[in-house]
Amino acid sequence: MKQKLSQEFVFQLFALLISIIVVHAAYVGAIRPAANAQLQQQAELQAAGGDYVPQRSLVVVIRDFEQEACFILLFWALAIMAYKALRIQRERDTLERSLLDIPEGTTVLPQDAREYSRALEALPAHEQDYLLPRT
Repeated sequence: MKQKLSQEFVFQLFALLISIIVVHAAYVGAIRPAANAQLQQQAELQAAGGDYVPQRSLVVVIRDFEQEACFILLFWALAIMAYKALRIQRERDTLERSLLDIPEGTTVLPQDAREYSRALEALPAHEQDYLLPRT
């Protein structure tokens, strides 16, 4: 039996790959060169003598691989949370719609259920996934 990958899994996989690429590009292109230049400048000022106290800047603090991994995981988690929030909003919109035009107090008999279920079957597949059957 061949299982189809879920849309959520594919989204999470691509969100991880995109966050790795974007964060690593920022580190290689901007953060590490700026931190190395600043550390080199501070080393030259210390070697020249005098009472120089090196100043720590943000790029020097976040230049290491551990911080890069933390930023990758941060953006991945934010993407997953945004996906979940969007899905919840869509589910709420579905709950607020009137899916079946049945007057309040009407008794639905088993033979009538098929007729009423056609409106639910006409929904797009992604909206049908929002509905849970009651058993």
